[in-house]
Amino acid sequence: MHRFQEMQVFAAVAQEQGFSAAARRLGLSAASVTRAVAALEQRIGTQLLTRTTRSVFLSEAGQRYLEDCRRILAEVQEAEDSAAGSHAQPRGQLTITAPVLFGELFITPLMVSFLKQFPDVTINAQLIDRVVSVVEEGVDVAVRIGELPDSNQHAIRVGEVRRVIVASPEFLASHGRPRHPQDLVQAPIIATSAIGQLRSWPFLEGDEPLSVRTEPRLVVTANQAAITAAALGLGYTRVLSYQVAGKVEAGELEIILSDFEMPPLPIHVVYQGGRKAATRIRSFVDFTVKALREHPALQG
Repeated sequence: MHRFQEMQVFAAVAQEQGFSAAARRLGLSAASVTRAVAALEQRIGTQLLTRTTRSVFLSEAGQRYLEDCRRILAEVQEAEDSAAGSHAQPRGQLTITAPVLFGELFITPLMVSFLKQFPDVTINAQLIDRVVSVVEEGVDVAVRIGELPDSNQHAIRVGEVRRVIVASPEFLASHGRPRHPQDLVQAPIIATSAIGQLRSWPFLEGDEPLSVRTEPRLVVTANQAAITAAALGLGYTRVLSYQVAGKVEAGELEIILSDFEMPPLPIHVVYQGGRKAATRIRSFVDFTVKALREHPALQG
């Protein structure tokens, strides 16, 4: 059996979690499917599937190989569609990464809309507050907040966000409104380790950098927890503007000391391949860029 056919058989077995079900789907005999997978494992030199009396499960190596199979088969289909002169539709698996809260607020709705529009696409989304290596971890599309290092990856700027200090209107009414960053030194502070600045908050006074050392009353590991605590009137917290846009608009939080803010952070959609990228990648990038550029919370 041809190598690509073996990949198709393996992907079908993995999806159906059984040889007989995969055989019915492919119109092959169960014996042919079993031989194809056995030949594939023998050639690779590792076990891809774990068999039990009732089901079939992917091994760790099988999970990695399945992702590669889906990508390769999708690219082969796209190449055939292009050679035939047809308009290739997005298909295959996309791997996407974004910061947790940004992903929840902005990327998840986009993924849902994209998947509804293109039923032959599947998405694996890594929403995580660390910089995921696009190359080493096999990511197709990444959303980055902050300045980008020099790289061979393609990046499209879609907006910017501010680093803001917020507090609830009730808290400000009872404690007064700070006029200078130094007013925060003895103030109740909610710090988040998610942005890596627990004790010192940077500002700009004119063109000069200014660092204010704070003493947090509450330290949390998630921005959303800090935002909730601030909205409940505990004190001041420092987050990114998009994270509190809804609560600011609703009057639950107010931005203070805006004259002393650091420069905004750019937002980029990063991807590999450029014009040679697979249709599913180009389509998702175009879809995401358009939506994010139109969102008012991401325009500074």
